[in-house]
Amino acid sequence: MNQDDSSHAGGDFPEIRQEVARLCSRYPGEYWRRLDAERAYPTEFVRDLTESGYLSLLIPEAYGGSGLPLAAACAVLEEIHRAGCNGGACHAQMYTMGTLLRHGSEVQKENLLPAIARGEVRLQAFGVTEPTSGTDTTRIRTRAVRDGDHYVVNGAKIWISRTEHSDFMILLVRTTSREDCARRTDGMSVLLVDIREALGNGLSIKPIRTMMNHATTALFFDNLRVPVANLIGEEGRGFRYIMDGMNAERILIASECIGDARFFVDKASRYAIEREVFGRPIGQNQGVQFPIARAYIQTEAAAAIVRDAAAMYDAGLPCGSKANMAKMLAAEASWAAGDTCIQTHGGYGFAEEYDVERKFRETRLYQVAPISTNLILSHIATHELGMPKSF
Repeated sequence: MNQDDSSHAGGDFPEIRQEVARLCSRYPGEYWRRLDAERAYPTEFVRDLTESGYLSLLIPEAYGGSGLPLAAACAVLEEIHRAGCNGGACHAQMYTMGTLLRHGSEVQKENLLPAIARGEVRLQAFGVTEPTSGTDTTRIRTRAVRDGDHYVVNGAKIWISRTEHSDFMILLVRTTSREDCARRTDGMSVLLVDIREALGNGLSIKPIRTMMNHATTALFFDNLRVPVANLIGEEGRGFRYIMDGMNAERILIASECIGDARFFVDKASRYAIEREVFGRPIGQNQGVQFPIARAYIQTEAAAAIVRDAAAMYDAGLPCGSKANMAKMLAAEASWAAGDTCIQTHGGYGFAEEYDVERKFRETRLYQVAPISTNLILSHIATHELGMPKSF
């Protein structure tokens, strides 16, 4: 997969967008509706993306990837969602490996990254959230205790997506209790877990059925033994290591939301032009026109912030606040555009065959995940506005 220099410099990646749109045209609404009804994983779609090199965009060329910036991955995910498809089945393959790439040993990177780039293995499970901690990551309880050349892991995780469709997982654990740490973010470590070996040997997976087909699960660890060689970076510094991945995740998911919003605006606009009531197109009525135009404006504004956040990330600049803002604004734009699209379609907006209700359910997730709106607002209030912390 190549990208000419002029497109790369422009940051918009038109060739990549065209190629992704062409790939997605092979997976129309019927494909996604069938999977939705069966709660099935889009195996063919993910395989196609993998073989086309899109899931290894961010892996450096030295390890067999494309070595492209985050902005290119944003373009891929935006186009997937604009086409009516869903990148949630595989987007973690893009950002999860960032923890390994930035903080893993050379042996770990050599062992895994080329295989991921070739599509031989998948690293797309990110084990962070727990039933009792929610978004307060510092209170995770899953514990890893050193026993010779292994860690013994006990605990539970929840809302860990794609575990059943991944070979490896990045797992955040406590190696030192919170009470024994000088700072609450200390004492956490990152382990690379081989799911194929762990399953049935200390790891059990329970699928969770949700309102959208998202392949999410609860995980239970019962004396799971993980080699010390699978520790990423230094023990006790894991929280810092996963933050890079979290910022990338927020920016990439914001791009998906921009794609969703554009799907809804495109769909609503076409329907408003074609649908006639009382002898005229409904789009001729300002009561129909204006909400769609507002959704378009919201989408374009949010897209500008997403581009800015991706540029900061790619430049190596601190981008936590901008990544959070991008995620919040894009998620709100997609939700508003979805609501407008349903309203424009009337009763047809609730019919499965129009794909609006499916996309509406899918995009609703991002008001909550991967970080809630309230936590974003708290971050901005304290980090950008200097207000005292509320927790």
